[in-house]
Amino acid sequence: MKIPALTLLLLFAGGAIAQTPSAKTTQEVGQLFAALKQSNCEFSRNGSWHNAQKASEHLQRKYDYLLKKRLVTTTESFIELAATKSSMSGKPYQVRCGKTAPVSSSSWFKSQLNAVRSGGRR
Repeated sequence: MKIPALTLLLLFAGGAIAQTPSAKTTQEVGQLFAALKQSNCEFSRNGSWHNAQKASEHLQRKYDYLLKKRLVTTTESFIELAATKSSMSGKPYQVRCGKTAPVSSSSWFKSQLNAVRSGGRR
């Protein structure tokens, strides 16, 4: 009887550890925030366009909330859970840089992540 209880305890403990983002994830998310702030792009949220600084502040609040709930485990989960769509309305976020057509924020952040991982910034 003690072996199954110990196994369950280890499974739950392992799950809690797995839900803490790694140092690499924390660094990458920080680099994505820096890329957004420096981009001079606009960010559409629920039908309104916001500058990069306001967008970053909004996403930082969402990120902090998700960290408290232990829901961000990878940089991709940050993008999916915080930077893709409104948690309230479900409407997708968009990013518009200069006179280019808006793109989904998911695509924009994934592109930025690829640049971070390859050692450059876009």
